[in-house]
Amino acid sequence: MSKFENNLVQGNVVTQLIKFSLPFLISNLIQSLYSVADMVIVGKFSGAASMSGVNIGGQVSFIITNMVFGLCVGGTVLIGQYLGANDRKALKETIGTLFTSLIFLAISLTVIMIAVNGPILKVIQTPPESFDEAKRYFIICMLGTIFIFGYNALSAVMRGMGDSKNPLYFVTIACVTNIVLDLILVAVFKMGASGAAIATVVSQAISMILCIVYLSKNNFIFDFKLKSFGFHKERLKMLLRIGIPTSIQNVSSGISFLFLTALVNTFGFEASAAVGAVGKFNGFAILPPVAMANSISAMSAQNIGAGEIGRAKKTMFVGTAISLIISWGIFFFVTACPQLILEMFVDANDPSAQSVISHGLEYIKAFKFDYLIVPVLFCLNGLYIGSGHTLFTLINGLLSSLLFRIPMSYLFGMAFDLGLMGVGIGAPSASVAALILAIIFYFSGKWKNLVIIKK
Repeated sequence: MSKFENNLVQGNVVTQLIKFSLPFLISNLIQSLYSVADMVIVGKFSGAASMSGVNIGGQVSFIITNMVFGLCVGGTVLIGQYLGANDRKALKETIGTLFTSLIFLAISLTVIMIAVNGPILKVIQTPPESFDEAKRYFIICMLGTIFIFGYNALSAVMRGMGDSKNPLYFVTIACVTNIVLDLILVAVFKMGASGAAIATVVSQAISMILCIVYLSKNNFIFDFKLKSFGFHKERLKMLLRIGIPTSIQNVSSGISFLFLTALVNTFGFEASAAVGAVGKFNGFAILPPVAMANSISAMSAQNIGAGEIGRAKKTMFVGTAISLIISWGIFFFVTACPQLILEMFVDANDPSAQSVISHGLEYIKAFKFDYLIVPVLFCLNGLYIGSGHTLFTLINGLLSSLLFRIPMSYLFGMAFDLGLMGVGIGAPSASVAALILAIIFYFSGKWKNLVIIKK
């Protein structure tokens, strides 16, 4: 077993899960600093209009990056199960196929999205004050798609092999670079949203390049030579079978939040900036359950590949308990200090600051209840993804996003005239519906049916 591989099939489940998930959690926290640093620094030095532009441009580009997250999850699951089954040939072919697929996808999406960026921003009713900033932010981020895809693919491969520490080191370097460049380009050179986007792309590029250099010099199973890239039919078929449902689920969730962004834009750019600020805080708040769910996915994949269904179940229960403790703590913090959270994102001297805070307080009043629900939902989904049942998580995610989040947000926000508080009700409503279906699927036992490794 190489230095990049970690056997998650043996040892104490609690110890293994905490040791694996902690670097994952810290890595995700640091990675979230990219977008939060963009929002805070732009808000402090460029005002609410630029802040709104970062929020809107970021929402659109996030949908694109969500595509790669799904395929990377598929890669993590396949690699974990093949490693658990000790199938080295399938392991190497899967890595090569994943990298080749994402390079092709990144180039295609970059060209397409740059060509249609204007119409997209108009469709979601981007406020005139924010339009140019949102457009510049989006285009620059799209030019860096290859680096964003590349880093996430490399991280997915290492985590599938049980290594959550090395991705942490590389993302830390990237985050420090991002913040320094934000301060230089936004605070000093007054480049607004453009400067924030450049900082994000450059830092992702550095992270990806350092990762490749390190792996190449340490005898990683994939050598990054041109001949090693390519499509292996069976691996591609399985990668798409596992990854595409997760990609579609992530994109549908992003689209539902993009709809909410369009809905919020009708309230003005201050409301857009406020919801963007809450969204950035939320990116931090949900990281513990997200990190735990991804750790459950990677760990249960190895155990299921080795035929250890009982350990996979125990992993899910332990992860859920840890996530609940953390997320409920976050809920009580948000309840006690909502204004403190919003004040981090605005310049007190900005004439729009008080309006942004007021809108944000209204929105977060309802949105915060999502933190009570998502830990159980995410951890159950982690188990289902690790077992290869991403079709269920897709169907459940689509129902949650399209049949609950969007209609409930519109119903309470517009039809019942509850404003931003009504819009905020959509998220916890969707999570409750998805959780009910996830619990039913667990007790059905269908998630135990083998999808990838056939015994």
